[in-house]
Amino acid sequence: MLLLWKSFLLLAACSSRIEAFTPAISESSCRPKTVLYISSWGTKGPPSRWAETVERENPEERIQAYLKAPEAVEARANIDGCCMVSGLVNSKERTDQTIFDLLNHEESAFEFDKIVAFVNDAKFAKKRLLSRSARYTGLLDKLKFVEAAYEGSFPSVDQLEGVKSWIAYLEGDDMLEQVKQIGAVAKAARSVENVAILLTGANQLDAAKCREALEAVSGDPTLHYTLVAVGKIEEHPEGQMAYEFAEFGTEEGVIPEKAIFSREESLRMITELLQLECGVNKALSFAEVYNQNKTEAKLIKGLREAGYARPQEIDHMLRVGTEAYKKAIEEWKTKNPDAAKGYTSDAWWEREEYQRSRRRSAEREEEKEAAIKTEREKEIEDVAKEWAKREYFRQSMAGSIEKDMTEEDFTKSVWDRAMFEGDLKYRQTKGEIVDEETELADFKTRQQRKQVAMLKRAKEELAEVLDEENLGGDDLKSKLMEGSDDDENKQ
Repeated sequence: MLLLWKSFLLLAACSSRIEAFTPAISESSCRPKTVLYISSWGTKGPPSRWAETVERENPEERIQAYLKAPEAVEARANIDGCCMVSGLVNSKERTDQTIFDLLNHEESAFEFDKIVAFVNDAKFAKKRLLSRSARYTGLLDKLKFVEAAYEGSFPSVDQLEGVKSWIAYLEGDDMLEQVKQIGAVAKAARSVENVAILLTGANQLDAAKCREALEAVSGDPTLHYTLVAVGKIEEHPEGQMAYEFAEFGTEEGVIPEKAIFSREESLRMITELLQLECGVNKALSFAEVYNQNKTEAKLIKGLREAGYARPQEIDHMLRVGTEAYKKAIEEWKTKNPDAAKGYTSDAWWEREEYQRSRRRSAEREEEKEAAIKTEREKEIEDVAKEWAKREYFRQSMAGSIEKDMTEEDFTKSVWDRAMFEGDLKYRQTKGEIVDEETELADFKTRQQRKQVAMLKRAKEELAEVLDEENLGGDDLKSKLMEGSDDDENKQ
């Protein structure tokens, strides 16, 4: 039986893995695509819990009113087989394992059965990547090494045989010439379908020369290119800063002289765009955003708070972007011109659907509170009745009450004290810590003040009646009020 249950769990896990990357046909292309499913809704749960309440809120003040729930994103269908990485694992200062971990990540859409590291020194690179995590994740089972003909050279057409995706990491002054070389080799290699190029330290590149270099990797319908350009590389962690991007090869896409970018974040960008359909034939310049009031910073922060995973976040920024968010804000302001005054012109709260929902919620809360209150009060009243009954019997035997006073009348006269005793007993049975002596003293003090206040109010009412009826004169009214003052002083 145990073996059968384990087999069932294994079958379910395999089915989930298969369904997570089910091929789909796009309306704009006959090329098969893969859907990458992300199931995280974030801390607020599924959208059914909150989408209705935030639908008409100001998206500028509350971005969740604008964002939809995280949805599946399209991943490329040809990111399997063999992938080659060049330009990394040559430095003694770092291991460069990050990009290989991203390509081998179990929750990504990548299904590479072989990952080739094209390096200057194969023996040195093997030592750098022989880590414990590489063994545990199965990276070492896929990892292969190919040594360059000479230091800094690119793989030849023969060395690219069987390679389906090629990631090239570039740095240095001649990176645009290197882009041209990569384009020529990739087009000549028959098996290469995807080429992804990461330009690091790409500050102040000439826009015209960038367009010229880009032409070398574009124009071939069988080769899909992706190019990411960033500023000077720094070693701070990924996801720390928001980012903005512009088209590479335009004046807007020229990276400023002192711009910096996280190495981990740059590797994240190139690998995510390699696996996402929205990254096909895209060349973008990325820059960090430090102004938290900038639209990009607000939108990215909102996406992460809404539970968007990194692939979903980047896909949203590329497909939808900030312009749609700005448009939503303007549309909301147009529909609600009086929002700045503290109210909106769209009386959504008066709609029957909203009112019915509010009534149902209010009724449920009232029923819940009434049930809790009724149960507590019932227990306290039962104890109070028992206490009053015992007290009546005790005082009757002691002769301290009038002979003709019934138990019902006595209970009414001591009901406040009985309820106090009932509440005290109830809290004791629930395990609460009580101080009987202190609470009883406070209760008696409150009762005395209550009696004095009632007596004073009764005398004031009597004085008003005497004044209206012109009875008793001023002397009687003065004595009544003096009596009230004496009562207070005694208290």
